[in-house]
Amino acid sequence: MTSIRYVMFLRGINVGGHTQVKMETLRKMLEKMGFTNVRTILNSGNALFDASENDQHVLKERIEKKFTEIFGFASAIMFRTFQEIEELLAADPFKKITVTPQTRLYVTFVSEKAKSTLQIPYASAEKDFQILRVTDSEVCSVLELSPHRETVDLMSFIEKEFGKKVTTRNWNTLLRIAK
Repeated sequence: MTSIRYVMFLRGINVGGHTQVKMETLRKMLEKMGFTNVRTILNSGNALFDASENDQHVLKERIEKKFTEIFGFASAIMFRTFQEIEELLAADPFKKITVTPQTRLYVTFVSEKAKSTLQIPYASAEKDFQILRVTDSEVCSVLELSPHRETVDLMSFIEKEFGKKVTTRNWNTLLRIAK
């Protein structure tokens, strides 16, 4: 049976001193579950591993159950194949954006088809926040940090429009995952 390279994203861990997860413990958990070539990236709950399981729903349930058992709390988990991440990076939805030190490029992974009625591309009235692309699996957005707009504002907007079954990563994190 051939294995599939997966990228796993945990939602809401290691934020503000709550729901702490050591990446070494996460890595060991995945290895003990029989996954191979396991790597964790950064402290924000990103892991890569190889698995023979091709049913992501089964994989999700199995890992979420073990995660809760090991860490004592639940975390929503989302998967993409490594190939899907490579395809997203190759599409480069941010190629026309001029990046400044205040610019943040985000990809929000969604677990179900978005019900948002926003006209895409979307730009806030202040032009400091844009949604460039929405697919069945992700939302690509740009935020210009200012005293009036911060990342937390973007996250609230995204959750209001696309639901709480989402997790967001900075574009640079995805570039790092692909290396």
